[in-house]
Amino acid sequence: MSAPAETSELVSVVALLGAAVVAVPLFRRLGLGSVLGYLAGGLAIGPFGLGWFSDPQAILHTAELGVVMFLFVIGLEMRPSHLWSLRKQIFGLGTLQIATCAAALTVVGKLFGFSWAVAFVGGAGFVLTSTAIVMQLLGERGDIASVPGQKIVSVLLFEDLLIVPLLALVAFLSPTPAVEGSRWAAIGIGMACVAGLVVAGIWLLNPLFRMLARARAREVMTAAALLVVLGAALLMQLGGLSMAMGAFLAGVLLSESTFRHQIEADIEPFRGILLGLFFLSVGMSLDLAVVARNWPLIVSAVVAMMLAKGLCIYLVARLTRSRHGEALDRAVLMAQGGEFAFVLYSAAVSSGLIDATLNANFTAIVVLSMVLTPVVVILSRGFMPKVEQSMDGIEKVEGQTSSVLIIGFGRFGQVMSQALLARDVDVTIIDTDLDMIRSAEEFGFKIYYGDGTRLDVLHASGAATARQIAICIDDREATNKIVALCRGAFGQAKVLARSFDREHSLELVQAGVDFQVRETFESAVRFGQAALVELGVDEEEARTVAAEVRRLDAERFDLEVAAGNSRAGIPLLIGNTAPATPTPFTVPRRESKRLDAATVQNAGEG
Repeated sequence: MSAPAETSELVSVVALLGAAVVAVPLFRRLGLGSVLGYLAGGLAIGPFGLGWFSDPQAILHTAELGVVMFLFVIGLEMRPSHLWSLRKQIFGLGTLQIATCAAALTVVGKLFGFSWAVAFVGGAGFVLTSTAIVMQLLGERGDIASVPGQKIVSVLLFEDLLIVPLLALVAFLSPTPAVEGSRWAAIGIGMACVAGLVVAGIWLLNPLFRMLARARAREVMTAAALLVVLGAALLMQLGGLSMAMGAFLAGVLLSESTFRHQIEADIEPFRGILLGLFFLSVGMSLDLAVVARNWPLIVSAVVAMMLAKGLCIYLVARLTRSRHGEALDRAVLMAQGGEFAFVLYSAAVSSGLIDATLNANFTAIVVLSMVLTPVVVILSRGFMPKVEQSMDGIEKVEGQTSSVLIIGFGRFGQVMSQALLARDVDVTIIDTDLDMIRSAEEFGFKIYYGDGTRLDVLHASGAATARQIAICIDDREATNKIVALCRGAFGQAKVLARSFDREHSLELVQAGVDFQVRETFESAVRFGQAALVELGVDEEEARTVAAEVRRLDAERFDLEVAAGNSRAGIPLLIGNTAPATPTPFTVPRRESKRLDAATVQNAGEG
């Protein structure tokens, strides 16, 4: 009689996957983000929607492993030296923000008529921001590694550490007396677990992965990666600490390992699925019946607490010299409660501080704030000021003169400039990437800030007296605009341009450049030449083949220019007609080359 139960479990799995597959692409297509899609999907299939699930808390407990794995992956990117450099932000900024928010939220709770102890518990739970939601939103924007993103990560890490003293405070505030020795014993166990994890991370993990790598069993490496993550989480949980914090610490300890990238690749699929499951279960947990019964309290509390917390975060950010846009963005992202609030409220119920009704109300307030966060982020985009990058240490181009003006100092421009600098040619280099400009100066390059698509900037860069203008940027439209400006205003200069593909090269030639080169053509030819050599072809013969490739490409390109052919590029195929006897490394005769209609239709780089 087990078949119906097994079928029911399978239906549940299908329902979860189906909700994610339907809701997430739809919400991303509407520009609402994947997090809101997961939350809406969970609400739809949960006990307060279609009723396909009756116990979302059980799913939530399992899905918290997604947050655990997320913190582990973040830890892999946080080398100990980098983490040490963030110590002021973690303990300084984190302490200031959390203390300010906790005080303000406690006052808000008191204004709602709760006692000071209950108001503190409710506010403390709301202080603990949702790591999963904030990190997911930062990840989708690509801001985790940015300076503002690192500040947010630092505060989140401190909040993960804070769950331990908060649980101790709940026990202290409990009307039920607790044994003093048990508190000190809990603290000692927690410290011992942290020490044990550090010892294992330093002396056991790397030898373990080296041994498994020698075994050449990929599935065992994956199992070992999961063992490390879940084992670290379990150890911290046994010590009364945060599972996510244990996983993060394990990631940090493995961040210097040669197996770091392999471990991250093994964990990533599980992290993504479980994190999505976490958001689904949060959506299911929104008890609409509780909200309906107590909607004046819950709705007003959500608004008041999100506004109070967001305002405190903004003020702290401004006090610590963050710009207005950065402070506002941090306030919007972190104004919600988080998943650790559920742990804190459960502990408060067990200690007799709050009853089941208050627990349901507080939980609904936190869940609703988590659901509203992606919506608030989307609505705030229209009011968010554009974040201006700091120009500290950056010199704008003004009145420079030189023989060669180089526009763009990315990978292409850096290599191109070496030949000129080796012959002491005087050059002026401009770019708009502030991070690259600062990095280049560390290696002795003087790069000026300037947008080459503006005529006034070109004049300030010395284009009117330059003998050559080399356009090395990777933006096709911007390159075309700069060529047009140079041909119209700086006729004395030779114009050299980097092109994107064959079609772009034709456009540049027709625009009047003196020299153009496709950004990947020469490296691809050299790559093909090396491939022949590695296959056993004589080096001289390989060079001859490469020279023939260049010659044939140049011939066809000249024909296309003469014919005004602006179609997409034609791939270079030598010897479409196979010889009767295979001669794989023989340079084909000139007569054997032809282009058929199918080749032209499937045009590529060329």
